[in-house]
Amino acid sequence: MNLFDELQIREVLLRNRIVVSPMCQYSSSDGFANDWHLVHLGSRAVGGASLIFTEACAVSSVGRISPQDLGIWKDDHIAFLSRITQFLLGQGSVPGIQLAHAGRKGSTPRPWEHGGFVPESQGGWKPVAPSAVPFSDTYAQPVALDAAGIQGVIKDFAAAAVRALQAGFKVIEIHSAHGYLLHEFLSPLANQRTDSFGGSFENRTRLLREVVSAVRRVWPAKYPLFVRISATDWVPGGWDLEQSVALAESLGPLGVDLIDCSSGGMVPNAQIPVAPGYQVPFADQIRQRTGILTGAVGMITSAGQADAILNQGKADVVILAREFLRQPYWPLAVARDLGFPVSWPVQYLRAAPDRTPPREPIQLPEHPCSQAEHDETQE
Repeated sequence: MNLFDELQIREVLLRNRIVVSPMCQYSSSDGFANDWHLVHLGSRAVGGASLIFTEACAVSSVGRISPQDLGIWKDDHIAFLSRITQFLLGQGSVPGIQLAHAGRKGSTPRPWEHGGFVPESQGGWKPVAPSAVPFSDTYAQPVALDAAGIQGVIKDFAAAAVRALQAGFKVIEIHSAHGYLLHEFLSPLANQRTDSFGGSFENRTRLLREVVSAVRRVWPAKYPLFVRISATDWVPGGWDLEQSVALAESLGPLGVDLIDCSSGGMVPNAQIPVAPGYQVPFADQIRQRTGILTGAVGMITSAGQADAILNQGKADVVILAREFLRQPYWPLAVARDLGFPVSWPVQYLRAAPDRTPPREPIQLPEHPCSQAEHDETQE
């Protein structure tokens, strides 16, 4: 298994094992995608990634992290998302969407803005959570979801999945990591409930299992379903790897195809040993102990590092974020470094180091000058 092997998941074929991780852009208005999202996601498709995820896409308006987050809580959001998926498919990439609910970490300003939370008077909202416990002293006090609220969350995820299908997405990832709502239910650090959604492992994992089941009912059997988890909270007494293994074992029979193995985000004071590939062991352990496909994410930057993860059977795909912000065309560059022939977009073929066969060309308008003149003016 190497970086440029194909991967078949259900009826979706990935042309390589390189996945663009969901990366919040904080550039939406009322949840709508726009040209920024088209260019951001589209350039990674031109660059050769096999599967490209949107940022965390809120399933309800109160499920956003910030007021500028992407959303899919109403039908009006579908049209521009469809434009994006069509472009990604046209470049040979698979469009994926991450469905999310921020929970108690919602109604916060964008990272480059100051302040712990956005008040309702400034376009914010009252966050919800499993229990009325804030993320920190600077975050808003959340409202504990009641039984009707929990059922509403499940319905919101399912409705968002229907819209995702209509928008042309081929893979859904359910976000249950980084201290957001579904992860909050999993972790005893945030979940202090005493009903059937709190206390025991069975109860704390109930909401995620019910969300997965609701999404799988409306998501076609031919399309993959991923779940992102924080494999550990990095805090004693919190969610940990052993619980993650047990969770993965329970999700497979419900129709989950791959576990995206991240970590942290539950509490602000966790001591996380950040280093290149520091989360790869989680993907390795879950893969080996459950047999489910896994994705490795976190500080994966070099061609050799990424390829070694796959060569050694530690994960089935590598999921990159910040490296794609630095190098949108990272797959094309590392293919050259590793000696794998890959096809380039026909528009960029003159720059390809080995002149490999181009991808199927996109229909372009006629250029007023000859091809020779065009080449000369562009070099």
